[in-house]
Amino acid sequence: MHSRLNPDSCLRTHGTNRLTLDMTQDKVLDMKDVELNEIDPEKQPMATGAEDPPVGGGGEKNGVVKVKLEDEDDDDSNRAQKFTGLSKEELLKVAGTPGWVKVRWALLILFWLGWLGMLAGAVVIIVQAPRCRPLPVMEWWNKGPLYQLGDPDTFQDSNADGVGDIAGIQDRLDSLSTLKVKGLVIGPLHATAALSDAKFTEIDTKYGTVDDLKKLLEAARKKSIQIILDLTPNDGGSSSWSNGTAPELLNNIKEAMNFWLDFGVGGIYFNGIESIDNPGEVLEELRNITANHSSDGKARVLLTSAIDPLSDNILTMLNDTAGGLLTARYLINNDNSSEGSLGNRIKQYQQVASEQDWILWAVRPRLGHMASAVHEKLLRVYQLLLFTLQGTPLTLYGDEIGLKDLPGQPAASSPYMQWDDSKNHGFSQGEREIKPNVNENITFKGQEDNKDSILSVYKRLSELRGKERSLLHGDFTLLHQSDTSLAYERSWDQNERFVSVVNFDPDMEISVTITHANLPEQCTVVLSSNSERKEGSSISLKDLKLVPGEALLLKHPYSG
Repeated sequence: MHSRLNPDSCLRTHGTNRLTLDMTQDKVLDMKDVELNEIDPEKQPMATGAEDPPVGGGGEKNGVVKVKLEDEDDDDSNRAQKFTGLSKEELLKVAGTPGWVKVRWALLILFWLGWLGMLAGAVVIIVQAPRCRPLPVMEWWNKGPLYQLGDPDTFQDSNADGVGDIAGIQDRLDSLSTLKVKGLVIGPLHATAALSDAKFTEIDTKYGTVDDLKKLLEAARKKSIQIILDLTPNDGGSSSWSNGTAPELLNNIKEAMNFWLDFGVGGIYFNGIESIDNPGEVLEELRNITANHSSDGKARVLLTSAIDPLSDNILTMLNDTAGGLLTARYLINNDNSSEGSLGNRIKQYQQVASEQDWILWAVRPRLGHMASAVHEKLLRVYQLLLFTLQGTPLTLYGDEIGLKDLPGQPAASSPYMQWDDSKNHGFSQGEREIKPNVNENITFKGQEDNKDSILSVYKRLSELRGKERSLLHGDFTLLHQSDTSLAYERSWDQNERFVSVVNFDPDMEISVTITHANLPEQCTVVLSSNSERKEGSSISLKDLKLVPGEALLLKHPYSG
């Protein structure tokens, strides 16, 4: 008979405790079943109305807990297997034995011998390593192309009067900065009055004011662009030194140079220098003025050029004039000579100017645009020459997009700059519509997204020249020249080398083999006007085939 639990009772006996031990052969006690005889009233199952099951009935009882116990012998065995290490006294005793003392000394000696060996090896490497060639001093005009606007009235009109002006140049600085140009050659800005009355320190009002020029200088300087002012004496728009350099004219020019250099321009430019009497002496005086204003980290430059690019006076002046003067060398032949002689002229100019600080390269037929001077298929050839020869490129506005001169004399043939497809190609928003010309479908904006355009090639070459030391100030080595082809290398110390190869023939494919002591058999393509060549591909210099008018730039690593 079952008895009910009394909730008022603290403890109640419910049978005897049952303990079952099941021992294996290995004397391991697996489990103990313990039946608790004390049940908390609160944890007892609620009554369901049926009688409680009899004690000892089927199933597991409430309150049964399974406990796993380890054999005492196993516990002693595990403790015996644990290793606590040597005591301090034991370690000191072992460490003092002769064997361990010898081992420690041997290890110490080996450590210092190894350290001294590594130090000696490092010293040998440093001593035997080739010395890095000291970098030349680079001024701002050495680091990128110079961009000549010439007369501002054809570049950008800012006030819708149909005439380009100084403020318009400032409006286009963002576009010019994408070309990585370092200087803008502007002018002449002075009035084209008779030379006897010329006021070189005043600005023609159609171009703007002195305040406009000051704003342009400040805005350009923020984009790391300097302004070079053209002070060429002119009479009715044509360059003239009045049949020689009269003392009064020369004094006025010197005064103007000091005025504008104090004003903040980065340099002065003169054209037509072949007509100067005693050019070496005069140019040396003018160069001294710019040198005297080059202080406090603000270098000033004097640029000169000749109307006749083949004048023998240029070479004479180069020999007679000290460094610091940049005289333009022209990559164009006269009408009676073939372009194949250009290689000889380049070599000649490099030799003549070897003792000068720098060279200024230009492609100019009597002040005109490059696209009017060379075959259309050769535009990229001359761009490659300008940016990879030893010196600074000087390009005329619009050369970066292939702008052509208008029919007529040079003074009246300058085309308006064409920026986009808007009214007047973006040059002017005035009511007067500018008639279409030979450049109707040529615009700056239209070429920006075309990787094969003249503009894209200009930008790529300008970027490469600014960041590659071999192109920036490297040595020039003539590798190959013929009537129709030219190849040369630019190299600097242990930097990557660049090889320029061009085909001057716009109609015929040619084959050339280029060899040199330090030149590998194969080079990597950097860029090419031949769309079939892939950038980064390897190309052999043996029996190299160039398509008509191809401009090819290659590179190869320093081989030691």
